[in-house]
Amino acid sequence: MIPKNTNTRISVALIWLFHVCGILGILFGNREMFIAFTPVNLFVTFMLLFINQPKMNGFVFRAAAIAFIVGMLAEILGVNFGLIFGNYIYGENLGVKVFGVPFLIGINWIMLTFITGATTSRWVSNPWLAGILGALLMVVLDVFIEPVAPKLDFWSFDTPKAPLQNYLGWFLVALPIQWAYHFYVKEKDTTFSYHLLIIQFLFFGTFAFL
Repeated sequence: MIPKNTNTRISVALIWLFHVCGILGILFGNREMFIAFTPVNLFVTFMLLFINQPKMNGFVFRAAAIAFIVGMLAEILGVNFGLIFGNYIYGENLGVKVFGVPFLIGINWIMLTFITGATTSRWVSNPWLAGILGALLMVVLDVFIEPVAPKLDFWSFDTPKAPLQNYLGWFLVALPIQWAYHFYVKEKDTTFSYHLLIIQFLFFGTFAFL
């Protein structure tokens, strides 16, 4: 898919540049420096996602707020009490933490919700079904992320691999957030979101399989 809008073209080019440089830098360059740059990369990508929303209004912010609050609460329960996802802790490469959970994780819940939700809206028009597919897509992406997260000091479980509970938890948390997104966000950005989703699979897939 080739972006038609100039801002979208620039945004897509930037996220490809950032992530490809990140992959090459971690593999062949100063690994620690590039990993430490992750919070900056995540925040800039998040800002570009919202710059590319077709219409910024209260409903978009409401969907983002729901994703952030629900995601952060679920993570806080997980880190401190072993609920929902299992027993795990966050490392030091994702920045400032709130009750043991990096603030950027809440941002990441927003970003993943928006890019998977926008992508599934291209496949089906029914918002309920699109929400289910979006939640499933988030779980599939997490399958790629989990083996890589401990290697990058993002987070780690008390078991060698993420438990099945983690993936079930992801789906149960993602589903209401996805439905909120499809209910509130009527005009969706599909181009930038589609590219960012592909990049996420490429980035984590590269390290998962190498």
